[in-house]
Amino acid sequence: MRQVKWTNPVEVGFSQGDSRTVSGPFEALRCLSDMWPDRRGPLYVAARSVCRAAIAGRRSAEEAREIFMSATREADLTSH
Repeated sequence: MRQVKWTNPVEVGFSQGDSRTVSGPFEALRCLSDMWPDRRGPLYVAARSVCRAAIAGRRSAEEAREIFMSATREADLTSH
């Protein structure tokens, strides 16, 4: 498994006051699996798929970052 990192990490805030710094697609997958409030949205599903593809080398890490950021907006999470 490739450990690819994003150029800029993403800080994600969750409603329970918890936050997590996500540095790449692997960490994003863990965040999506462990902490995500709504696992039914289309951008959530897309983010999981693109993150897996980035880890496998079929998509770029930055593509995975962009779709992960979109998924945070879909879930009404704060991110920067």
